[in-house]
Amino acid sequence: MTDDPNFTPPAERRSATDRAHIGDIEGALGTLPAHDTRPRRTFSARLATLLAVIGPGIVVMVADNDAGSVSVFSQAGQNHGTGLVWVVVLLCPALFVMQEMAARLGATTGVGFAMLIRQRFGRSWSWFSLTQLFGLNIATLLVEFIGVRLALGYFGISRYVAVPLAAAALITVTAGGRFRRWERAMYVMIALDLALIPVAAFAHFHGTVTAPAGHAGSGHGNHAGLLLLLALFGSSLTAWQLFFQQSSVIDKRITPRWMNYERTDTAIGAVLFGLCAAAVMTIAAAAIGHGVEYGHFHNVGDVLSALDVQLGGPAAAVLAITLLNASLLCAGAVSLSGSYALAELLGTKHSLHRRFTDAPWFHTAFTAMIVVAAGIALVPGLPPGTATVLVQAGGALLLPPMLVLLVLLANDHALLGPQRNGWLQNAAAAATIAFLAALSMMLALRTVFPGVRLHVNNLTIPALAAGATVLLVLAHTLYRRRAPVPEDVDQELTPWERKTWTTPALERIDPPPASLLRTAALWAAAGYVAVVAALLGYAAAGL
Repeated sequence: MTDDPNFTPPAERRSATDRAHIGDIEGALGTLPAHDTRPRRTFSARLATLLAVIGPGIVVMVADNDAGSVSVFSQAGQNHGTGLVWVVVLLCPALFVMQEMAARLGATTGVGFAMLIRQRFGRSWSWFSLTQLFGLNIATLLVEFIGVRLALGYFGISRYVAVPLAAAALITVTAGGRFRRWERAMYVMIALDLALIPVAAFAHFHGTVTAPAGHAGSGHGNHAGLLLLLALFGSSLTAWQLFFQQSSVIDKRITPRWMNYERTDTAIGAVLFGLCAAAVMTIAAAAIGHGVEYGHFHNVGDVLSALDVQLGGPAAAVLAITLLNASLLCAGAVSLSGSYALAELLGTKHSLHRRFTDAPWFHTAFTAMIVVAAGIALVPGLPPGTATVLVQAGGALLLPPMLVLLVLLANDHALLGPQRNGWLQNAAAAATIAFLAALSMMLALRTVFPGVRLHVNNLTIPALAAGATVLLVLAHTLYRRRAPVPEDVDQELTPWERKTWTTPALERIDPPPASLLRTAALWAAAGYVAVVAALLGYAAAGL
């Protein structure tokens, strides 16, 4: 979707090699043709445009309420009642800020996250990010198929039937080469996910939704508490989201002209995520009440059984169907994030507009991840509850370096020009990164040195994050004053040119200038990975 008939999308201004992995531009949105340059002055016109643009933000956010999130939020609700809803309140704006950056990068550059990392940080960082993405994606997909197993197991369906059927359905929907068909399937799943909200309301009025004394809002300094708190963030802020939304915005051909609508799309998705997350906590608290299992979470299957007893079979059946739906929705998005990134770095075609024969690497990577994860999920004796929490916590441990790269890209003047981050966006991003890094390091230290006493209450980590944010904002301000970016170039642009500014072809952009802030950020990200890996490796070796 473009602004005038002579406008060439960023994807089409690439070199021949780059154009090979962008995909077709014809008929991406359908409802907004290329010659449509009309201003949207009425509410009905703006609503129609929003409905045409909407998709990537809502899909990525609601897909984040997957089997892993349902499991982790269920554990939070079972063990703490609604005492950890404050975490969800913090998560929603953090989610919006990060995903808005990814969407803006995709709309402005026309290039995916993996390719931008390679172009601006080098091959080492790009393959590190891809390796991390694929490792976490396989683990996340494993959790999704565990969710499928538990959901259909509630109805008495064997795992050896449920998991292969789910894998086949995902491959079939994606391999058809029709973006709109895939997107409509996602919308149906999103609508089903929202069934959690009325179930939670019913549970609130008919169940026991209170936390036992000493749990809600109390300290989380023990190992299990830190792990759960980190898993709450890891189940909500994930690396695959960044790769998926940026590539999805490109695949839908959303340009900077429509970014305000895409921001609205992302904001709606963040709100829906928060509502569904709070609903899961409420349902789990109501299902377990003050029974003997309160505080002893095993897996979502136990929550389903308890909900059947407390609120009846229909409520439990709705939760089971929602769990199945959430697992399939997230599995589709997670697999696409990896296949987009791999095909892009290999320089091959990658788009949901293309069939299997037209984009073999793209669809093969998607299929391979689904098959591998489904096979692992069929292994007997796999503890679903423990595996889910560990996967979500592991994702949070490895997320800060990806967020650092995202923020550096969003501040890259050559890439985004007038569309780059402002100080408020940088402050919010810094707070999120500091928050996650503080949690991650505390968990790693607590894992390696069990005797260390770390008392963390509801104010400790936010205070640390706020302090780190102040320091980072001051450093950023000092850097801007000592080495200002070419603001005068942006000031020469008209409001329309600023709104529709797109990135030149990547091969025409000079390498990013060296700066103390950029170098320090990259070294900090690399050092963080090394320290966390060493600490957890030390713990795993039992030394």
